[in-house]
Amino acid sequence: MTFNLKLMGFKHTGLFPEQAYNWNIIIDKIKSANKEVKVLNLFAYTGGASIAALSAGASVVHVDSSRGMIDWAKENVKSSNLEDGNIRFLVDDVKKFVKREIRRGNKYDIIIMDPPSFGRGNKNEVWDIEKDLFNLVNDCTALLSDNPIMFLINSYTTALPMTSVENCLKLTVSKKFDGKIETDEIGLNCENSNIILPCGIYSRWEK
Repeated sequence: MTFNLKLMGFKHTGLFPEQAYNWNIIIDKIKSANKEVKVLNLFAYTGGASIAALSAGASVVHVDSSRGMIDWAKENVKSSNLEDGNIRFLVDDVKKFVKREIRRGNKYDIIIMDPPSFGRGNKNEVWDIEKDLFNLVNDCTALLSDNPIMFLINSYTTALPMTSVENCLKLTVSKKFDGKIETDEIGLNCENSNIILPCGIYSRWEK
């Protein structure tokens, strides 16, 4: 996978390298599934998880409210030589998109989301993680296939406890499907040191 990095005014570079931990798991799950895997990536940013899934042979729906981020993700797909992969890019409000997918009856084997603390959609829709996360996860549960593989939530919201994110999965996905949940911090090892730079949290349901 090859990513295009840029220095941004809001402290981003277009990549969160600590997510390589989750990308490796996504790739392994898809390659060992022994079936065609459909992946939904919400708040998909510049496409790290989408490209990981695409590189493993999955079909991917990549949703973000920012056209600039979608264009950046397309650049990354091209740089990774995955233009021939099965990926759809959608500039859309995540909450509205999920509601429409439920009405359409579409299903996914893996759902990934990396929601911001606060944001606005392309039509000024408001996202507040403390108010909206549970309802979104609950809605997304209806989009899981009959034999789902994984549901992954990443969060960089410092005020949001890991337990709260895990509870969202326990009260939704785990009530419908048998599986296990792993929740932990994610970080980067510091060179020449035993220190780990904390970079966020994840909670992952898997079959």
